[in-house]
Amino acid sequence: MIPENNNQYRTLSVGTGIDYLSEIEDVHTKLGGNTETWKISEIGDGNLNLVFHIQSEHHSVIAKQALPYIRARGEKWQLPLSRAYFEHEALLRHEKRAPGMTPAVIHFDHDMALIIMEYLEPHIVLRKGLVRGEIFSRAADDLGHFLANTLFKSSNFSMEASEKRADIALFSGNSALCEVTEARVFTEPYYEAELNRWTSPQLDHSVSLIRQDSKLKTSINEMKTIFMNSSQALLHGDLHSGSVMITDTDTRIIDPEFAFYGPMGFDIGALIGNYLLAYMAQNGHISKENDRAMYSEWILATIQSTWRAFDHRFRKLWETERTGGLFPENVIHRQDQEESIKALNRFLETVLQDAIGFAGAKMMRRIIGAAHVEDLETISDPNLRAKCEKHVIALARKLLLHRNDYSSMADVVAITQDVRKRDPE
Repeated sequence: MIPENNNQYRTLSVGTGIDYLSEIEDVHTKLGGNTETWKISEIGDGNLNLVFHIQSEHHSVIAKQALPYIRARGEKWQLPLSRAYFEHEALLRHEKRAPGMTPAVIHFDHDMALIIMEYLEPHIVLRKGLVRGEIFSRAADDLGHFLANTLFKSSNFSMEASEKRADIALFSGNSALCEVTEARVFTEPYYEAELNRWTSPQLDHSVSLIRQDSKLKTSINEMKTIFMNSSQALLHGDLHSGSVMITDTDTRIIDPEFAFYGPMGFDIGALIGNYLLAYMAQNGHISKENDRAMYSEWILATIQSTWRAFDHRFRKLWETERTGGLFPENVIHRQDQEESIKALNRFLETVLQDAIGFAGAKMMRRIIGAAHVEDLETISDPNLRAKCEKHVIALARKLLLHRNDYSSMADVVAITQDVRKRDPE
């Protein structure tokens, strides 16, 4: 890991970036040409890091550097540089388990907490596409397969017990980022935390009701318990629609700096929750040219198709690659295929219900917590935005309280449609 008292670390800038990067052989080989013709620009719009685009006459790369604090909050909000190390390690594992679905890593500069990666072009951020109403025909299959491959292959279904224990021990060093999630997703939205914000005064009463809702707070604490105590698989850790770069023919997953070993349903729920946020925001993006009705239906269909692709691929891996420490030589389950399928069905039902609960948690924090989303923030009319946000709150509450009552993603879609039809309280 990167020591926090690293004397070699210094922050790059547009002014210093080319000089530094030109000395890295892998970067020079990739970009080629005369370094005096290279161009650099800062393109990061995230909360945590610096991101630069460096281009030569023929090629481009991305340079992502961790800062020792939360960029959007200032230097008093410290974060360890070691998160760059964990992001790099996660990218390597994800590329091995889901080839071609992450940006290619060109170089990792340990001392500078700096990852040099492939520049993805003409990809756009999935969230921006959802705001604009763009359809991506491969999104569901690609993301479902990514989830199945990365989660199955980092679990005891695939990994040897000693190998997985060693990897859990390694990624346990990313505890500071886990603590950020524990605070921002499961704790702070439910009390008077410093960074919380919401559309006020329109949502003031809604927030007051949430703070008094003991059933809801019990449910969110149950999800936090699962998050903190389950080590099923190596997670991306922050798989929202802003962590997906996409075209109609290619999907890539970026930014796994929150990677840790946790419950499989967390990554799935994070993605599904962001689709549901986009769905509830569609009424705020209606125009004379587009009532967004067909697009809303595409989002719901994509949610179901994503789970279907995940489920299908996971079952295939169960059949063909169940070689991990949980099944030594597959002695137990190869003797009774029927019981094996029953066991898998029970397992996937739990993953689904966990995912539904985590989706609700992720949605709620985006309305009343510290970090909000472009899907809703770009709705300029505060009354219209608040109406969409109240729909999110109502749905998130149902998902959290009743997650164990749902047996399919179709159930989630049905309740989502019902909530949006009703006038929000």
